Amino acid sequence: MSKPSIRTITVRSMVNFLLLASVILLIIIGIGFRVISYNVIKSKTVAISEVIIAGLTSHMKAGIMDKRDYFLEEIKFLHEVEDVALIRSSGVSGQFGSGYEIEREMNPETKKVFETREPVFIMNEFNINPHVRAYIPYIATREGKLNCLECHDAREGEVLGAVDITLNLTAYRNLALGIMIAITVLSTVFVILICINTFKTVQRHIKEPLEHLMVKAKDAYFSQIPLEPDVFESLEFDDIARKFNMFNTAVLANQSLIKEKNLELLAMNDEIEDTLKETVFTMGVVEEQRSKETRDHTRRVSRYCNFLATKLGLSERDIYLIAAASPLHDIGKLGIPDSILFKPGKLTDDEFEIVKNHSGIGYAMLLHSSRDILKAAAIIAYQHHEKWDGTGYPQGLKGEDIHIYGRIIALADVFDALTSDRIYRPAWDDSDVISWIHRERGKHFEPALVDIFMQNLNAFFEIKENCTGSKDNKCKVDVCGDVETTPATDS
Repeated sequence: MSKPSIRTITVRSMVNFLLLASVILLIIIGIGFRVISYNVIKSKTVAISEVIIAGLTSHMKAGIMDKRDYFLEEIKFLHEVEDVALIRSSGVSGQFGSGYEIEREMNPETKKVFETREPVFIMNEFNINPHVRAYIPYIATREGKLNCLECHDAREGEVLGAVDITLNLTAYRNLALGIMIAITVLSTVFVILICINTFKTVQRHIKEPLEHLMVKAKDAYFSQIPLEPDVFESLEFDDIARKFNMFNTAVLANQSLIKEKNLELLAMNDEIEDTLKETVFTMGVVEEQRSKETRDHTRRVSRYCNFLATKLGLSERDIYLIAAASPLHDIGKLGIPDSILFKPGKLTDDEFEIVKNHSGIGYAMLLHSSRDILKAAAIIAYQHHEKWDGTGYPQGLKGEDIHIYGRIIALADVFDALTSDRIYRPAWDDSDVISWIHRERGKHFEPALVDIFMQNLNAFFEIKENCTGSKDNKCKVDVCGDVETTPATDS
C-alpha cells in the first residue's frame, strides 16, 4: 500500500479541521441566532400586548368598552399576528361582568401567569406553520397616565387579566434558514479557498523544494558538488541544505578513509595470500626433494592443472585454487618411512598398502584449515589417486563423486610421473604415454579431461620442456594460447 504525499496529508488534515470548525461555527451561530430571534419575538409579543393593554385602558376611561372587540379585531390584521384574546381575572369579571366574545377561560398556563405575574411563552417552531403563543399579564398600577386603578376595584400590582396572543413565525424561520444557508455557502467557499491556497503553498514551498533537495542531494553525493542553500525560499530547507553539505563532507571524508583502509587490507590480504601460496609451493618442493621425485615435478603439475582447469571452463577462483594447492598433492608422503619411500625396487603388497596411506595422511594434515587454498589442498591430497571407474583409492570414488580438483590432479600427476625418470624405472616414451592415457579414458581418467589432453598435446609437452631444469623464465610464460591462466608463484 502506497503512502500518501505530504501535500495529501496536509490538505486532508486542513479539510478535516476546517470542516469541524465550520460545523462548530454553524452550531454556535445557529444557537446564537435562535437566542436572539427568541428574544426579539418575545419583545415583539410583549410590545403588541402592551399596545392592546393601553388600548383597552383607553377604551375603558373613554367609556367605549363596548367597542373593544373592533379594536382587537383590527389588531389581528397586524403583520404576523394570528390570534388575540383576553383572559380576565375573577375580580374583574365580578366587577364588570362577562360574556364578551373575545374573552377566554382560564387554563394551566394562564393560571401560572396570574400566580407569577410573569409572561409565559410557548414556542412551536418546528411545525410546518411555526408560531409562538404568549400570555402577557395586565397588572394594576398607578404609574403613568393610564392609571387603571381609577376604573378597577383592585390593589396595586394585582393581575387584572392577561392577553392571549399568537404570532406566526414563518418569516423568522425563513430568515433563519436563509442566514444559515448563506453562512454554510460562505463557509464552504472559505474552506475551498483555504484548501486551494494550502495545496499551492505545500506544492511550492514543501513538495517542490523537497523533490529538488532529494535530486540535488543525490547529485551532490556522487559528484561531490555542494548544495546551494540560497535557492530555497524557506529557512528550514536552507538549514537542511547546509546541514546536508556538512554531513556529505563528513561522509565523503570517512569514505576516503575507509577506501584507503580497504586498499590497505586488500594489499595485506594479497600479501598473505601470496605468502601462503609460496609456502604451499615450498612445502611441495620440500616433499618432492625428500621423496626424491624428479626435479620440478611440483611446478609442472601445477601448470598442467592450471591448463586443464582453464580448458575445462572452471571459474577463475577454481583455476587459481587448484594451481596453487596442487603442490601439496603428495604432502602425505612425509609420513611414509624412508625405507619404503626410497626403496629402489618393486614394493611388496604390504609396502604398497603403507604407501597408499599417504593420501589419508595428507588429508589429515590439511583438514582443519579455514584457508581456501589449504581446503583445496586437502581435497587434492585425499582424492588424487581416485579413478573415474571407481577402482582408485583411498575411498574408491567413481565418476563425478570425485571432486573436480581430484580428477584434474590425477591426470596431471600421472602424465608427469610417466614422462619422468624415477628411482625404480626410467621415463616412458612420449608415444607410449599418449597411448596409455588414451586407453585409460573412462577408466582411470575423466573422458572430458582426456579429450582436452589429446587436443593439446603440444601444450603439455611444451610445459614439460619449459618447466624442467633451468628454464624457469619460460615456465612462467603462458603456454595456453588465448586462454588466460593464473599460474602459481614459483619458489
